[in-house]
Amino acid sequence: MKLWSKESTSTSQLVEQFTVGRDKEFDFLLAKYDVQGSIAHVRMLGEVGLMSKEEADTAVKGLEAIAADIEEGRFRIEEGIEDVHSQVEFILTQRIGEAGKKIHSGRSRNDQVAVDIKLYLRAEVLAIKQEVKETFDLLIAQSEKFKDHLLPGYTHLQIAMPSSFGLWLGAYAESLTDDMEGLAAAFQVANKNPLGSGAGYGSSFPLNRKRTTELLGFKTLNWNSVYAQMSRGKTERVIATALSGIAGTIGRLAMDCCLYINQNFGFISFPSELTTGSSIMPHKKNPDVFELIRAKCNRIVAVPNELSLLLANLPSGYHRDLQLTKEILFPAIEELKACLQMTRLMLQHLSVKTNILDDEKYKYLFSVEAVNELVNKGIPFREAYKQVGNQIEEGEFAFDYKKQLQHVHEGSIGNLCNDEIVGVMNGVLQKFS
Repeated sequence: MKLWSKESTSTSQLVEQFTVGRDKEFDFLLAKYDVQGSIAHVRMLGEVGLMSKEEADTAVKGLEAIAADIEEGRFRIEEGIEDVHSQVEFILTQRIGEAGKKIHSGRSRNDQVAVDIKLYLRAEVLAIKQEVKETFDLLIAQSEKFKDHLLPGYTHLQIAMPSSFGLWLGAYAESLTDDMEGLAAAFQVANKNPLGSGAGYGSSFPLNRKRTTELLGFKTLNWNSVYAQMSRGKTERVIATALSGIAGTIGRLAMDCCLYINQNFGFISFPSELTTGSSIMPHKKNPDVFELIRAKCNRIVAVPNELSLLLANLPSGYHRDLQLTKEILFPAIEELKACLQMTRLMLQHLSVKTNILDDEKYKYLFSVEAVNELVNKGIPFREAYKQVGNQIEEGEFAFDYKKQLQHVHEGSIGNLCNDEIVGVMNGVLQKFS
């Protein structure tokens, strides 16, 4: 029987298939967290007298055995069992008897699902934090490695001013520090305990919600029982927004790499085994990995909007609409982790072209340097700008950048400030503590 089933209730197979949807696909991701939440709840029930100490101890041991089954791959949701919550309770009752039927006291499936999702999302945010940190560290390392190799800078996709591979890669590293700020904020939203809110209106049982908060390692509670239910969906949207920021950075880097590997740019290259060929053109080395990273990241950027639309006209209280948040957000989490991992794989094998700026077509990159040189000699900026502009118009412009290129201010090609950027990242990481 379902947790909510009464003797006289029957549900048609079509209705059941429609309402369950893809939920069982994602329930396996929640299984270990469902057991964690149940262990904390049972310990609390034993402490407040809703289960005897012996019953609570027996139930905890039974739940710990189920946790071991999950960890070792022996757990499954059987045919006819509605969801992971029902399966865990069913197995427990089979193994320990009547005490297993008591563990749902003071708990609704609503707050049970909510705490499972909070525990899952909290763990996934920490996993993504680590993926981002490793990607950040690699970008900083490659920025330092290639800091002396110059690169054309572009505005409007037109040749603009001198840049460097160090400056380019360091820009994406610093972008991730701001993305990590968003992830840290999302972590704080996820790090609140909804367990004990029941169906959204609390319980007449003397539950100790502070105790389950402590046992589950949450920073604090969702205090208001109504809001504890309203936080479902909202938490997912906040996390999705943080993920979309990271995806935006990684997708943009992927686009740069697709451009820079193109023969018309020719700035970077990767080993043949990391690119793909053509079925008819033997010369092709396609950046399929970066193209798919770009596409997947664009999809992740859209996830907050999809969640916002799902939640847009819901009143307070629980609604079955919220079930769909899992199939929107959970795959996006896995996709982002994969994109970060593949980005690192590619960047570890990055090769850069040297002496790019010797090419004649890049000579106008140094027009600003020529203007600044005249200004340093005492010529007013507007006059210096006019002189260099006239030289360009008349085809007389020349500038020896190897002897005269001097950039020393913070964040320039001669002063990347990577140590300072690392300091910013380390500061943001402290917010996850």
